[in-house]
Amino acid sequence: MPKRRADATAGEDDEMRASEEKDNLPELPPADEEWSADEDDVEEEPDEEESGEDDEEGMEEGEPAVQEPSRVYLPGEAEEAEKTGDLVCDESAYQLYHTCGTLLPCLSFDVIPDNLGDERTTYPATVYCIAGSQAEKANKNSLLIMKMSKLSQMKPQKDSDDEDEDSGDDSDEDELPELECAQIRHIGAVNRLKFAKVNNVPLAASFSETGSVHLWDLTNAIRAVDDSRIMSNFRQNASDYTPFYTFSGHKAEGFALHWSRAAPGQLATGDCNGDIHVWKPISGGRWNVDQRSYRSHTSSVEDIQWSPNEANVFASCSSDKSIKIWDIRQNPSSACMMTTGDAHTEDVNVIHWNPTEPFIVSGSDAGDIKVWDLRRFATGNAAVAVFRHHRGPICSIEWHPTDSTVFAAAGEDNQLTQWDIAVEKGEDEPQELDSVPPQLLFIHQGQTEIKELHWHPQMPGVILSSALNGIDVFKTISV
Repeated sequence: MPKRRADATAGEDDEMRASEEKDNLPELPPADEEWSADEDDVEEEPDEEESGEDDEEGMEEGEPAVQEPSRVYLPGEAEEAEKTGDLVCDESAYQLYHTCGTLLPCLSFDVIPDNLGDERTTYPATVYCIAGSQAEKANKNSLLIMKMSKLSQMKPQKDSDDEDEDSGDDSDEDELPELECAQIRHIGAVNRLKFAKVNNVPLAASFSETGSVHLWDLTNAIRAVDDSRIMSNFRQNASDYTPFYTFSGHKAEGFALHWSRAAPGQLATGDCNGDIHVWKPISGGRWNVDQRSYRSHTSSVEDIQWSPNEANVFASCSSDKSIKIWDIRQNPSSACMMTTGDAHTEDVNVIHWNPTEPFIVSGSDAGDIKVWDLRRFATGNAAVAVFRHHRGPICSIEWHPTDSTVFAAAGEDNQLTQWDIAVEKGEDEPQELDSVPPQLLFIHQGQTEIKELHWHPQMPGVILSSALNGIDVFKTISV
């Protein structure tokens, strides 16, 4: 799939600047940069002898080559084309599309809000994020604080005549993306990572495979990616960068972690034993973690979501197939207020609370997605919509930050989908679309083993998604 790619290799030069493109390779990145292209994407030129034989066998001299017409695949039809490499990206479906590669898989990440303005739609764009690695050796892991800048807008495709006329005018517009990266050593693979700003201090919470949960002050790291002089000093003192608080009360590793938006600094963490602990900030930049766990799930807690407007309420989901609503004003033993026991037929992997409406969206191992109305949750019949498209477990799901009917989901079938629950089927839709849910807006592919997605809160419609082959930053024409 053609896209711009900048490989971020921790410990090496983090700023990727590209020289001028070579005239004979207009589709490939410059050879002197650490940019990568799959071998399958590069066509070898045939030898003259072989070329001549093909001409004799395939066509008469002077006869124009016949170009196969492109085919548009409906969802569910393209699996074989993807395996054979015949499925390619339609770049006209994107307004923005870049990929940042990392040396190690960084499957959990979060967007870092910035001071560049809200609701921004101008290009080139700049994005800040933090990611955590999953190395095989515990002492080889890191947190990566990244600044991706000069992210240009997708250019409309031109015919050959237009390209010849405009070839001399694009040199100033073809700046390739740049990446600055500050690396912080992390003991153990990072299972889950979340960013929050508390009392105007940028913080990150990381859940390690060792079972410990760490809090990090990212002030210096963010300054470093903005200033090369600070970066030099940051790298010299990188070994001194340690978490300012660690909780080791979980009896097992975990993947559930979420900061409260309604009560800044309040945090909830859940582990694979089914235990949930609530953290509350106290004076002096410290946290008090209740040693009594909130326990009602009978299996691993997979995800946690605080209510966006009620400081004392959070939701959780589990591999026991349930979704629960909790009120922390009660004792931990009696704080579970509502439960939907068989929310899905298989493990409930992820949930997300709608920022403005009383809805929760969930995804399961079965690949199905459900939307829950919290006003009907206690009745056990609260699912107001069920969507089935993904052919693998749902591993990430998130509502759009401002459009209350739009959400995105990612699955282990290497697809990231965008949905709008307000869309209804039209009366005159073609029959061949009967198998496609009308609420399905867009399918993004090209990543291997997608694990997390996040909408950018300050750039409408922009999504970041992490996978084995890096982090994609894109905006589609659908949202």
